[in-house]
Amino acid sequence: MFITINLRFIIPLVLLMVTVASVYAGDRDVAKEQKEIREKTTETLKWLYELQPSAKEAIKNSYGYAVFSNFGMKILVVGGGKGKGEAINKKTGKETFMKMLELQAGLGMGIKKFRVVFVFENKKVFNKFVNSGWEFGGQSTVAAKLDDQGGAFTGAAIVSPGVWIYQLTEDGLALELTVKGTKYMKDKDLN
Repeated sequence: MFITINLRFIIPLVLLMVTVASVYAGDRDVAKEQKEIREKTTETLKWLYELQPSAKEAIKNSYGYAVFSNFGMKILVVGGGKGKGEAINKKTGKETFMKMLELQAGLGMGIKKFRVVFVFENKKVFNKFVNSGWEFGGQSTVAAKLDDQGGAFTGAAIVSPGVWIYQLTEDGLALELTVKGTKYMKDKDLN
């Protein structure tokens, strides 16, 4: 009985996810998607600078940064999300278009739109993010705090040595960052 009840919810959910994925798997207009991502990047940075003016200095002094616009959904025990963005090497000006995938387990329900800005202090961490991807698996949240890094990173959370993250939600700058089960990687179709 327990398995039957769960399958009644899970099977329609899986069918919905497959249907949504097939709609997005059709022909892609690469130039249009790249333009949309660039516009979201500009919009997100403007919003971040309004909410946290010191972020402008942090990005200005960084080796590079990445900006993502994400959408997540959770229905009962299964959830997931996807997003698009770009990583920008400030030394060369090169853009790398990327994507984000997220899987969640646990009881809950809802839809969440959010944006994420990564700030990379050096070449090593930037290249690792761009070339190897990035995966957050163990931690469910990271507290946003200043630590001892100076005022430029106020409102950001350090997620790894040399990597800072700002998360913006519809309510503003998030004080707690949800990153569990999230993978960032190059979008081979857009590069």
